[in-house]
Amino acid sequence: MNKIAVIGSGGSGKSTFSRKLGSILNLPVYHLDTLYWNPGWIETPKDKWESVVRELADNDQWIIDGNYRSTMDIRLNSADTIIFLNMSTLLCTYRIVKRRFIFKGKKRPDMTEGCEEKLDLEFVKWVLKFNKNERPKILEKLKNYEDKKIIVLNNLREVDELLKNLKEN
Repeated sequence: MNKIAVIGSGGSGKSTFSRKLGSILNLPVYHLDTLYWNPGWIETPKDKWESVVRELADNDQWIIDGNYRSTMDIRLNSADTIIFLNMSTLLCTYRIVKRRFIFKGKKRPDMTEGCEEKLDLEFVKWVLKFNKNERPKILEKLKNYEDKKIIVLNNLREVDELLKNLKEN
């Protein structure tokens, strides 16, 4: 496990999980949200974004968390391990609302300076529809990567179990 792609819905715990995993495995962690968003919530242009992700994926060791469908194949092709945090809609929705209140007027740790936490309607809709619309596409896509180690974690107990097992080994 040297190149790990962590994917899942907003609020699934990708960033927190990746930080913990990086600490256990002593791997550098890259949060795509930090790289994609510029101060003031300005998106990185598509051509530059792809080159940023390609450059990261070419490194020998990493944990990269985030979905960003436009560059997902770049990451999944380069990864030796893919971890899908397949959490419930209820948990993800609760977490995005909770972090809005925790980080109100501030940036969260895995976000770019100048991007204060916000909760816009489009993002909420995306999280609410993720398991219906996006999860089937991701599960189908993962079939193309059977040569990789694929780990699907379906609840917090499975997340904790994996981290505990890795820590002990």
